[in-house]
Amino acid sequence: MQKRGTLDKLSQQRLALRHAIERLGQTLEVAFERDPMVKGNVYELARKCGKPSCACAEGQLHRSMVLSWSEQGKTRLVSIPAERLEELRHKSARYLRFRTARAQVTVLCRQILALLDRIEKLRLEKS
Repeated sequence: MQKRGTLDKLSQQRLALRHAIERLGQTLEVAFERDPMVKGNVYELARKCGKPSCACAEGQLHRSMVLSWSEQGKTRLVSIPAERLEELRHKSARYLRFRTARAQVTVLCRQILALLDRIEKLRLEKS
């Protein structure tokens, strides 16, 4: 027979486990979405072209919207046409949301395993 204090701790751990599993389910909803994603980040790039007579040499930098992502350890950039800007912003935002959820799943799974370990320890009888 388990002591009252142990039973209370066991109840608390089970409740924490239930909450962690609910959070895991909510976090995983992102994986069930169907909208396409694009790996990378959309931002405005401002740079000089290098021509000494260009206006950019005096501070008026050339501006363009780009999609940036990492591939095999290297940063890749591609210019975005104006007509695709909003579409790629949404798709890259979905990717960021997915990756954030993925990281949260890792954290939650570790928490769930720790809770299961504590529950096991509380339930084991000493021989």
